[in-house]
Amino acid sequence: MATVETRAVVDLLGALAYAELTAFDRLAEDARMAPTLTGHAALARMAAAELGHHGRLTERLVELGADPVAAMGPFVAALDAFHTSTRPRTWLEGLVKAYVGDGLAADFYREVATFLPEPDRGLILEVMADTGHADFAVREVRAAIASNQKVAGRLALWGRRLVGEAITQSQAVIAERDDLAQLIMAGTGDLSGIGRLIERITSAHTDRMRALGLNP
Repeated sequence: MATVETRAVVDLLGALAYAELTAFDRLAEDARMAPTLTGHAALARMAAAELGHHGRLTERLVELGADPVAAMGPFVAALDAFHTSTRPRTWLEGLVKAYVGDGLAADFYREVATFLPEPDRGLILEVMADTGHADFAVREVRAAIASNQKVAGRLALWGRRLVGEAITQSQAVIAERDDLAQLIMAGTGDLSGIGRLIERITSAHTDRMRALGLNP
């Protein structure tokens, strides 16, 4: 029978595997909104990278004796709800979502990874490494703001909404599985530690917003 730690690792990898799969879908879709061929190609390459990450995660799940589809299943509703409620309407909204919303989610997974032994810690950190989207998003958004300052206000509101939705997503992922919650509590010290972890992660959104040239 699998230990609590192994079940928690399977839960975390399952959540990540589905997150990477949806990231591939979304980036491929957002690429079609790109105003230039350069932008289209950049997001297409990033989508391909996310699909590669999904493959790495599912391979590890199989190594652990888990069915990847079953491991992803519990997280489909929460992650789909997040993406449905934050579907970008424009190219720029899509870039802000990837940089701010997805960036905060990545910070959450990286924090939780520190509680894991190798090789799973290293795998998650590798998968969560920047695929080049961050610098590209910052350049594109800053250039748009320089051309039209009115864009900044709308995108700032959008960014704040994404932060709130990302917090809800992280809490939903934790609440979905008891073993995962136990792993995080063990790593943070107690139940209140989970709250501090999420607070620490979400406070980083200020730096992300400023990097884009937006008021947090």
